[in-house]
Amino acid sequence: MIRIHLDSATLARTRIAISPLSESVAAVELLYRHGPHAPWPYTAWSEHAWKILQTAERTAPVRVYGLLAEQQNLGPTPDVFEPIPEVPAPDLAEGLEVLRHTPSELVEEQFAMHFARGVPDFLRPYRDDRAAAFGALADAVEEFWRLAIAPLWPRMRTALDEEVLLRARSLASLGPESVLAGLGGRTVWESPVLSLPKSKESRVTAADQRLLLVPLVFAQDRVGNSTDHPEILRVSYQARGAALLAGGTPPPPRDEPDRLVPLVGSRRAAVLRALASPATTSTVSEQLTALVAAGVVQRRRSGRSVFYGLEPAGEVLLALFQAGAEDPGSA
Repeated sequence: MIRIHLDSATLARTRIAISPLSESVAAVELLYRHGPHAPWPYTAWSEHAWKILQTAERTAPVRVYGLLAEQQNLGPTPDVFEPIPEVPAPDLAEGLEVLRHTPSELVEEQFAMHFARGVPDFLRPYRDDRAAAFGALADAVEEFWRLAIAPLWPRMRTALDEEVLLRARSLASLGPESVLAGLGGRTVWESPVLSLPKSKESRVTAADQRLLLVPLVFAQDRVGNSTDHPEILRVSYQARGAALLAGGTPPPPRDEPDRLVPLVGSRRAAVLRALASPATTSTVSEQLTALVAAGVVQRRRSGRSVFYGLEPAGEVLLALFQAGAEDPGSA
């Protein structure tokens, strides 16, 4: 575990940001962990994206992110390869511009901090020929994004916008501690310490900094943190809505009854599962109205569209019955 001690000033400066560049990094790391056979909901996407990595030569430099992920088993790695977002919702081009023009003094500083015993061979080009190496990496990320992520981005962005809206509402009404307590997975908030699952034990103290939370569709329930920035501590986590990559939530096993149906009915159960990623109305408006009234679905208008997504109570309900389908005793 990595245990991050957050002082009151850092907590008070908690913010949330979307990062297309960080999504790209998380996607490559996921492929390095699983190859073409990532678990649901990434399975179909990973088969397609893995072929891209194997055949699209212009994407070759992005493999540095997979190697850096392996390096993390030995200790922290430099943050220069994944610049921290400077605005709440940068586009990919903004992130790539920062990456492309990474300052040489920042590279030297972070490499000296993390590689006291010597820079790994695969990272030496980024030290010795910084402009060319980071330029090629930015071009490769852009190409990988175009081929593997861009077709999904409109739906991903909708899910991420909903995630930010939900967290911002909680941040404003209940405070930053409520947001940290609800990050999910194996993340644990026991004030004033945020504990993240890591292979090695370490401790970090954040004093008078800013805490930046970055939700990621491709996180696969993994959390990450970046501590090199002198003013910002970044924590990335799994965003709601990753099910959009597979078109919905996994159905219950065929040899098990759907335990949610007797409670809310088959159509409302289907609607609940479909809303694991935010969606607009279709022919199920009556069911949605009933679920909104029950407090398990929330409604939000954006322009001419009305979006529906799960309230926390709906997520708990859905998770409970999904867990019960896998292990009846667990419910």
